[in-house]
Amino acid sequence: MNLKHSRQRDSIKAFLSTRKDHPTAEIVYTNVRQSFPNISLGTVYRNLTLLADLGEIARLRVGDGVDRFDYDTSPHYHFVCSECGRVMDLEMPLMEHLTEAAGKSFEGKIEGHVTYFYGHCNKCIQKII
Repeated sequence: MNLKHSRQRDSIKAFLSTRKDHPTAEIVYTNVRQSFPNISLGTVYRNLTLLADLGEIARLRVGDGVDRFDYDTSPHYHFVCSECGRVMDLEMPLMEHLTEAAGKSFEGKIEGHVTYFYGHCNKCIQKII
């Protein structure tokens, strides 16, 4: 696909590259507006969708109905706090054996997997104590 260069799209990617908290489109919009005051939320959504479809960023759907976006497209796992909704990367090795095990009982070809871990983050646990 031959895309026309877009400074707005570059700004969205640049913003995402500075974040590890997997922001929503609304958070991206609020921050990108500082550089592009006339940008619309729709433009941000369209560009995030395009970048995700092109594989330049990752779209995360963690079950709360809100898409989150990750600049890191390498295979890795995420933790989702059931209390505050925070999404963070889990530092752990990829479990390729899960893909292999699933492939043994499936007639098609499994190429990978996505796994989310749920629980309570340390900040929420500290609030409880």
